[in-house]
Amino acid sequence: MSRRSGILEFAVLGLLREAPMHGYELRKRLNTSLGIFRAFSYGTLYPCLKTLVASGWLIEEPGSAPEDAVAASLAGRRAKIVYRLTADGKERFEELLSHTGPDSWEDEHFAARFAFFGQTEREVRMRVLEGRRSRLEERLEKMRGSLNRTRERLDDYTLELQRHGMESVEREVRWLNELIESERAGRDQRSEPEDTARQNENSGDTGGLPRHGGKTRPDPSDDTAK
Repeated sequence: MSRRSGILEFAVLGLLREAPMHGYELRKRLNTSLGIFRAFSYGTLYPCLKTLVASGWLIEEPGSAPEDAVAASLAGRRAKIVYRLTADGKERFEELLSHTGPDSWEDEHFAARFAFFGQTEREVRMRVLEGRRSRLEERLEKMRGSLNRTRERLDDYTLELQRHGMESVEREVRWLNELIESERAGRDQRSEPEDTARQNENSGDTGGLPRHGGKTRPDPSDDTAK
Protein backbone atom coordinates (compact mmCIF):
# COMPACT_ATOMS: atom_id res chain seq x y z
CA MET A 1 0.00 0.00 0.00
CA SER A 2 1.32 3.44 -0.94
CA ARG A 3 1.79 6.16 1.64
CA ARG A 4 -1.10 8.17 0.19
CA SER A 5 -3.41 5.15 0.27
CA GLY A 6 -2.38 4.52 3.87
CA ILE A 7 -3.38 8.08 4.82
CA LEU A 8 -6.77 7.64 3.17
CA GLU A 9 -7.32 4.32 4.94
CA PHE A 10 -6.53 5.94 8.28
CA ALA A 11 -8.87 8.89 7.65
CA VAL A 12 -11.76 6.70 6.45
CA LEU A 13 -11.52 4.41 9.48
CA GLY A 14 -11.32 7.42 11.79
CA LEU A 15 -14.38 9.13 10.33
CA LEU A 16 -16.42 5.92 10.32
CA ARG A 17 -15.50 5.37 13.94
CA GLU A 18 -17.57 8.48 14.68
CA ALA A 19 -20.62 7.26 12.74
CA PRO A 20 -21.58 5.09 9.76
CA MET A 21 -21.74 7.03 6.47
CA HIS A 22 -22.47 6.49 2.81
CA GLY A 23 -19.83 7.26 0.23
CA TYR A 24 -21.01 10.75 -0.71
CA GLU A 25 -21.15 11.89 2.92
CA LEU A 26 -17.77 10.33 3.63
CA ARG A 27 -16.16 12.09 0.68
CA LYS A 28 -17.71 15.38 1.81
CA ARG A 29 -16.27 14.94 5.31
CA LEU A 30 -12.86 14.12 3.87
CA ASN A 31 -12.98 17.31 1.80
CA THR A 32 -14.29 19.64 4.51
CA SER A 33 -12.84 18.26 7.74
CA LEU A 34 -9.56 17.05 6.25
CA GLY A 35 -8.54 19.54 3.59
CA ILE A 36 -5.64 17.38 2.42
CA PHE A 37 -8.21 15.19 0.63
CA ARG A 38 -9.73 17.91 -1.54
CA ALA A 39 -8.07 16.38 -4.61
CA PHE A 40 -9.41 12.88 -3.88
CA SER A 41 -12.11 11.64 -6.23
CA TYR A 42 -14.69 8.88 -6.02
CA GLY A 43 -12.35 6.91 -8.23
CA THR A 44 -9.85 6.94 -5.36
CA LEU A 45 -12.28 6.61 -2.44
CA TYR A 46 -14.37 3.64 -3.59
CA PRO A 47 -11.45 1.27 -4.28
CA CYS A 48 -10.22 2.13 -0.77
CA LEU A 49 -13.67 1.34 0.68
CA LYS A 50 -13.79 -1.97 -1.21
CA THR A 51 -10.35 -2.89 0.11
CA LEU A 52 -11.39 -2.10 3.69
CA VAL A 53 -14.54 -4.19 3.27
CA ALA A 54 -12.50 -7.10 1.88
CA SER A 55 -10.13 -6.79 4.85
CA GLY A 56 -13.06 -7.15 7.26
CA TRP A 57 -12.65 -3.64 8.67
CA LEU A 58 -15.88 -2.30 7.16
CA ILE A 59 -19.25 -3.76 6.28
CA GLU A 60 -21.71 -2.51 3.69
CA GLU A 61 -25.33 -1.95 4.69
CA PRO A 62 -28.35 -0.67 2.76
CA GLY A 63 -29.60 2.86 3.48
CA SER A 64 -31.57 3.19 6.71
CA ALA A 65 -34.76 4.50 5.07
CA PRO A 66 -36.62 1.70 3.18
CA GLU A 67 -38.59 4.21 1.06
CA ASP A 68 -35.30 5.60 -0.24
CA ALA A 69 -34.29 2.18 -1.49
CA VAL A 70 -37.69 1.65 -3.16
CA ALA A 71 -37.60 5.07 -4.80
CA ALA A 72 -34.08 4.47 -6.04
CA SER A 73 -35.09 1.09 -7.47
CA LEU A 74 -38.11 2.56 -9.29
CA ALA A 75 -35.94 5.31 -10.72
CA GLY A 76 -33.40 2.78 -11.94
CA ARG A 77 -30.76 4.02 -9.48
CA ARG A 78 -28.83 2.01 -6.94
CA ALA A 79 -29.75 2.57 -3.28
CA LYS A 80 -27.05 4.24 -1.24
CA ILE A 81 -24.72 1.91 0.62
CA VAL A 82 -23.80 2.81 4.18
CA TYR A 83 -20.35 1.84 5.43
CA ARG A 84 -20.00 0.79 9.06
CA LEU A 85 -16.85 0.08 11.06
CA THR A 86 -16.49 -3.48 12.39
CA ALA A 87 -14.86 -4.51 15.65
CA ASP A 88 -11.75 -5.50 13.67
CA GLY A 89 -11.88 -2.10 11.96
CA LYS A 90 -11.87 -0.36 15.34
CA GLU A 91 -8.84 -2.38 16.39
CA ARG A 92 -7.12 -1.51 13.11
CA PHE A 93 -7.77 2.20 13.64
CA GLU A 94 -6.47 2.01 17.23
CA GLU A 95 -3.34 0.33 15.90
CA LEU A 96 -2.80 3.06 13.28
CA LEU A 97 -3.57 5.74 15.87
CA SER A 98 -0.70 4.51 18.07
CA HIS A 99 1.93 4.74 15.30
CA THR A 100 4.51 7.47 15.86
CA GLY A 101 7.10 6.69 13.17
CA PRO A 102 8.53 9.09 10.57
CA ASP A 103 5.49 8.75 8.28
CA SER A 104 3.34 10.46 10.91
CA TRP A 105 5.59 13.54 10.73
CA GLU A 106 5.26 14.12 6.99
CA ASP A 107 3.04 16.91 5.67
CA GLU A 108 -0.08 15.03 4.57
CA HIS A 109 0.05 12.27 7.16
CA PHE A 110 0.63 14.74 9.99
CA ALA A 111 -2.46 16.74 8.97
CA ALA A 112 -4.58 13.57 9.06
CA ARG A 113 -3.08 12.47 12.39
CA PHE A 114 -3.65 15.90 13.91
CA ALA A 115 -7.34 15.82 12.85
CA PHE A 116 -7.80 12.79 15.14
CA PHE A 117 -5.72 14.02 18.08
CA GLY A 118 -8.89 14.13 20.18
CA GLN A 119 -8.93 10.31 20.02
CA THR A 120 -5.17 9.93 20.52
CA GLU A 121 -3.38 9.24 23.80
CA ARG A 122 -1.35 12.12 25.22
CA GLU A 123 2.02 10.35 25.00
CA VAL A 124 1.41 9.49 21.35
CA ARG A 125 0.39 13.09 20.61
CA MET A 126 3.62 14.32 22.20
CA ARG A 127 5.79 11.97 20.15
CA VAL A 128 4.07 12.95 16.92
CA LEU A 129 4.33 16.68 17.69
CA GLU A 130 7.98 16.45 18.69
CA GLY A 131 8.78 14.34 15.63
CA ARG A 132 7.04 16.84 13.37
CA ARG A 133 8.94 19.72 14.98
CA SER A 134 12.25 17.91 14.54
CA ARG A 135 11.46 17.24 10.88
CA LEU A 136 10.60 20.90 10.23
CA GLU A 137 13.70 22.14 12.05
CA GLU A 138 15.81 19.93 9.77
CA ARG A 139 13.95 21.30 6.75
CA LEU A 140 14.44 24.86 7.94
CA GLU A 141 18.17 24.36 8.39
CA LYS A 142 18.48 23.02 4.83
CA MET A 143 16.43 25.92 3.44
CA ARG A 144 18.64 28.47 5.19
CA GLY A 145 21.79 26.77 3.95
CA SER A 146 20.47 26.68 0.39
CA LEU A 147 19.45 30.32 0.54
CA ASN A 148 22.86 31.39 1.81
CA ARG A 149 24.60 29.51 -0.99
CA THR A 150 22.41 30.78 -3.81
CA ARG A 151 21.36 34.23 -2.61
CA GLU A 152 23.66 36.12 -5.01
CA ARG A 153 22.37 34.20 -8.05
CA LEU A 154 18.65 34.66 -7.37
CA ASP A 155 16.46 37.45 -8.70
CA ASP A 156 14.30 39.42 -6.27
CA TYR A 157 11.13 37.41 -6.86
CA THR A 158 12.73 34.01 -6.46
CA LEU A 159 14.48 35.25 -3.34
CA GLU A 160 11.19 36.51 -1.92
CA LEU A 161 9.53 33.19 -2.68
CA GLN A 162 12.20 31.30 -0.76
CA ARG A 163 11.88 33.70 2.17
CA HIS A 164 8.14 33.16 2.17
CA GLY A 165 8.65 29.39 2.33
CA MET A 166 11.05 29.76 5.24
CA GLU A 167 8.64 32.02 7.11
CA SER A 168 5.87 29.45 6.67
CA VAL A 169 8.04 26.73 8.19
CA GLU A 170 9.13 29.04 11.01
CA ARG A 171 5.48 29.81 11.83
CA GLU A 172 4.63 26.12 12.02
CA VAL A 173 7.61 25.46 14.30
CA ARG A 174 6.40 28.22 16.64
CA TRP A 175 2.90 26.73 16.54
CA LEU A 176 4.27 23.28 17.36
CA ASN A 177 6.26 24.72 20.25
CA GLU A 178 3.06 26.18 21.68
CA LEU A 179 1.19 22.89 21.27
CA ILE A 180 3.98 20.91 22.91
CA GLU A 181 4.14 23.32 25.86
CA SER A 182 0.36 23.12 26.20
CA GLU A 183 0.48 19.31 26.21
CA ARG A 184 3.20 19.35 28.86
CA ALA A 185 1.29 21.86 31.00
CA GLY A 186 -1.84 19.72 30.81
CA ARG A 187 0.13 16.64 31.82
CA ASP A 188 1.74 18.50 34.74
CA GLN A 189 -1.60 19.86 35.93
CA ARG A 190 -3.04 16.35 36.03
CA SER A 191 -0.02 14.80 37.67
CA GLU A 192 0.14 17.38 40.50
CA PRO A 193 -3.25 16.47 42.03
CA GLU A 194 -2.34 12.79 41.78
CA ASP A 195 0.98 13.39 43.54
CA THR A 196 -0.71 15.52 46.23
CA ALA A 197 -3.40 12.90 46.81
CA ARG A 198 -0.75 10.19 47.10
CA GLN A 199 1.20 12.25 49.63
CA ASN A 200 -1.94 13.01 51.64
CA GLU A 201 -2.87 9.34 51.68
CA ASN A 202 0.54 8.41 53.01
CA SER A 203 0.63 11.21 55.59
CA GLY A 204 -3.01 11.09 56.66
CA ASP A 205 -3.47 14.74 55.65
CA THR A 206 -7.01 15.51 54.45
CA GLY A 207 -6.02 18.78 52.83
CA GLY A 208 -8.17 20.80 55.23
CA LEU A 209 -11.39 18.90 54.46
CA PRO A 210 -13.52 17.88 57.49
CA ARG A 211 -13.63 14.22 58.34
CA HIS A 212 -16.93 12.34 58.29
CA GLY A 213 -17.03 9.00 60.03
CA GLY A 214 -13.25 8.73 59.79
CA LYS A 215 -13.29 9.43 56.05
CA THR A 216 -12.77 12.53 53.98
CA ARG A 217 -15.73 14.02 52.17
CA PRO A 218 -15.81 12.51 48.67
CA ASP A 219 -14.99 14.75 45.78
CA PRO A 220 -18.20 15.21 43.73
CA SER A 221 -16.15 15.20 40.54
CA ASP A 222 -14.70 11.78 41.38
CA ASP A 223 -16.67 9.05 39.59
CA THR A 224 -15.43 6.46 42.07
CA ALA A 225 -17.14 8.31 44.87
CA LYS A 226 -20.60 8.01 43.28
